Amino acid sequence: MACAALILLLVVVIVAGRRPSAALRAAAGRGGETPGRGRRRRWRYTLLGVLGCVAAVSGSVALRVHAVTSGPVADLARKRAVVTVEMSLTADPRVLPGRRGLVRRERVIIEGSVERVEAFGMRLTTSAPVVVFAEGSAQWASLLPSQRVRVHGRLGPADDEALTAAVILAGRPPELLSGPSPPQRAAAALRDGLRQACAVLPPAERGLLPGLVVGDVSLLDQQVRHDLKTAGLSHLTAVSGANLAIVAGMVLAFGRVAGLPLAVRAVLTIVAMVGFAVVARPSPSVLRALVMGSVAAVALGTGRAGDGVTALSAAVLGLVMFDPALAAEYGFALSVLATGGILTLAPRWRERMSRRMPRWAAEAIAVPCAAQAAVTPLLVLMAGELEPVAIPANLLAGPAVAPATVLGFAASLVAPVHLETARWLVRPAGYAVGWIILVARQVAGAPAAAIPWPGGVIGLLLLVVLAVVGWVVLRRAALRLVACAVAGGLAVALIFVRPAVAPWPPRGWLMVSCDIGQGDALVLSAGAGRAVVVDAGPDPVTVDHCLRTLGVEQVPLVILTHPHLDHVGGLDGVFRGRGVGAVVVSPGHEPRQESARVSADLGRRHVPEWVASPGMSWRLGPVELRIVGPAPEAMSAGPGEGSTANNASIVVHARWASGSALLSGDVEIEAQAELLRQGLPRVDILKVPHHGLSETHQTA
Repeated sequence: MACAALILLLVVVIVAGRRPSAALRAAAGRGGETPGRGRRRRWRYTLLGVLGCVAAVSGSVALRVHAVTSGPVADLARKRAVVTVEMSLTADPRVLPGRRGLVRRERVIIEGSVERVEAFGMRLTTSAPVVVFAEGSAQWASLLPSQRVRVHGRLGPADDEALTAAVILAGRPPELLSGPSPPQRAAAALRDGLRQACAVLPPAERGLLPGLVVGDVSLLDQQVRHDLKTAGLSHLTAVSGANLAIVAGMVLAFGRVAGLPLAVRAVLTIVAMVGFAVVARPSPSVLRALVMGSVAAVALGTGRAGDGVTALSAAVLGLVMFDPALAAEYGFALSVLATGGILTLAPRWRERMSRRMPRWAAEAIAVPCAAQAAVTPLLVLMAGELEPVAIPANLLAGPAVAPATVLGFAASLVAPVHLETARWLVRPAGYAVGWIILVARQVAGAPAAAIPWPGGVIGLLLLVVLAVVGWVVLRRAALRLVACAVAGGLAVALIFVRPAVAPWPPRGWLMVSCDIGQGDALVLSAGAGRAVVVDAGPDPVTVDHCLRTLGVEQVPLVILTHPHLDHVGGLDGVFRGRGVGAVVVSPGHEPRQESARVSADLGRRHVPEWVASPGMSWRLGPVELRIVGPAPEAMSAGPGEGSTANNASIVVHARWASGSALLSGDVEIEAQAELLRQGLPRVDILKVPHHGLSETHQTA
């Protein structure tokens, strides 16, 4: 419960650090109360208040735990009963990429509340939170919160730390019982309108803008997601108080410019905030963002950080009592700590920096630095790494967030009425989002973008020691100069010296095996900025990173030896930002699911698809390629579908002026014997089939 501990610590610090109001101080002075006695009384009240908060939250958690562990659903889960339940969805279905063996198997996670359960001939009415796990997203992903469905499956015990009565392993698609509520229906229409309006943008911007505005990441490119995470910008795709504060602040600014009375401006702001909550779906996470956005609005509108801190304390207490499960969510803890850091640290840092720079520049630097400082301890507990690039990335990307959010939100409201007008609104928003993508990509590729750090309590203690040392050093002018010199030297070493001493890629490179985990992804140089890719591994992010570090901008030829996921799953990464001339595929079509997916993807991109046959050859830059397999006699050999696909692998002979290599895909014993019988050229390098894994493991 690290998140709960950090949130409680924040509440204690905030409450303990609050100074009494001027009226109370004056009253204390008139009463003859000494300052020491006043401080003791304040700490006594603070302690009583904190103990009261702890007792209230503990009682709320105890009631919730008792409710989810003692009902009929929990009893049936302990028996692992086969059940039929009627439930209401409480959140959007989450589609997770996955695999079964060598083909894709998407998994879906659905949160809901059981209303009726049938098991062992009994039909019971109850109310219990559950989580459904299902395979295949076609029937589940379109469901909306508040819809009622009937689910058939097997119950199982929930995780001990989750406030959930049970998990359900669904055995078949859901049966729809009722449609969504009017607010959820309106939210779906507005979100769908925003997605349609974003169709005029390039793919990367098309996926990020809905995520930036309303947290809809269904179209977000995996590489963009990875770059945002590495650069410390992934919070932009989560609906937060910042999004809502931007919308509310824009409404307030327009109201002030129009000269509207304060009451009218307040009403318009409330309407805008509620409208945003509807577009972003009124789920618990959005309601949490609504509270946090209100905190930021109070602090911004009054100009008094103390008021914001008080509101934050009350919001944390109220939310945890309303939904105790939030205390175990890292996302909630990050939101609280970031808001607390902005309210408590940013004003002081801004005032100090404004003595040496313009106030607007001090504000722009202080806010992301304060937020990053507040969340760093929790990030160490979560990921076991530090992200020194997060602050400059947020400084560079920050100015583009507000225009993208405002224009995107306006487009979502306009799209159901007039789609073409909405598309004109998202075009300038696309430029703002494009800037964020560019910043994330450049920062994520910087040296030491993520520094490994011990995780857990040890890493947290080391971070505290580092913070204390940094505080001592920065307090003395002479030591500050030494620290700046050391930091500058390290930066020069990382940016300039390291690439000069150990350059990558080496000059005149011919072939590189990408580090993509289990699978194959080979890159053969075809000249400056050009390369042939043989297989693409399982993940688009890793193969794109490999090609990016090699400086590959054009791929005249891609060879996919066979349609197993660990060889074709990363094909999207090859296409990212690069022109592809043609793709050569295996004459085998097993497994059909992946083969059909590849063909459909190439057709959508209008890229030629050539079926390999022995004797095909190409000369591309320094490399000459010739296909020597698969042998037709071996394509149907081997036990099972996996062996059939492996024996149909394309086998490529690559030759340079300095040597040669045989790239064998995953051919198994039968195909290997047939190739040897037909005769193979002598080579200097052999790419071993199955990328080092045993045949039994690979074909299981």
